[in-house]
Amino acid sequence: MKILTTAILLMLTLIVVPAFSYFSGFALTIEGNVLLVELAMMALAAAGYCFLVSEITKNYSQVDKLWSLLPILYVGYVMWKGDFDPRLVVMCVLTALWGIRLTGNFALKGAYKWKFWEGEEDYRWSILRAKKEFQPGWKWSLFNLFFISLYQNGLILLFTLPAVIAFDQRGKEMYGLDYLAAGLMFFFIVFEMVADWQQWQYQSGKWKAIKQGGELTEDQKRGFLNKGLWALSRHPNYFAEQSIWISFYLFSVAASGQWINWSLTGALLLVLLFQGSADFSEEISAGKYPEYKTYQKMVSKFIPLPKFK
Repeated sequence: MKILTTAILLMLTLIVVPAFSYFSGFALTIEGNVLLVELAMMALAAAGYCFLVSEITKNYSQVDKLWSLLPILYVGYVMWKGDFDPRLVVMCVLTALWGIRLTGNFALKGAYKWKFWEGEEDYRWSILRAKKEFQPGWKWSLFNLFFISLYQNGLILLFTLPAVIAFDQRGKEMYGLDYLAAGLMFFFIVFEMVADWQQWQYQSGKWKAIKQGGELTEDQKRGFLNKGLWALSRHPNYFAEQSIWISFYLFSVAASGQWINWSLTGALLLVLLFQGSADFSEEISAGKYPEYKTYQKMVSKFIPLPKFK
């Protein structure tokens, strides 16, 4: 019941928070509103595709496959509509770097096949699907429709909407805050790449040894990574992902001159999503690995910090 309640609350925030922010904040021009509607139609089409394909194939990672691709499409479309305004070009290039890297990392896990709807499913969906809250199956189908397909696709659109603010304010020269946003976003992309690579090296080495029947090292016997960036944060990749889109938001601040505008909604909702996702992942890890609870007490959840005593 807790999971269902959380999903319903997230759906409400997806509707109420953006609507309130939009009507009480920075007003778009007619051209900006038309662009916003076009992007919303794209997101709705993506949600419909994800729902239908996942229900047919029973592979519920369809949104996961598109997560790193749709932002490139959305920001690229805004850049094209904005006649390749310099700020939009920078935003699109950084989004493409983020997306290409994340797509490559996801591909390493076997998530993509020539038949695009196939590939490795995120292990958490099968665990979640088996919970009693989602029995009988129609409850899971509703969860798939409203949370996995509609909510997540809506969120992907929302955290790219600072580009629409930049579109509406195109023609304004870039200045210091733009360069700060670009530098921060690039730094966190590299940071996330390092974190994901460290995790990949650890997990691939562990599973290779298990499959070959070889002797596991002490680190591998523990079952989870606690070295490198993972010694400073239990989820350094999640920390970087949230920071990337908060940095992306700063472009809208530079364009509009407003530190708080409605396009902040996406980044804030992304932070909420990662809170829930991290909690669920840690619940699974704590049940599998005896030392994980000690790790939780010693290491920060998101922000990289020295180990607690």
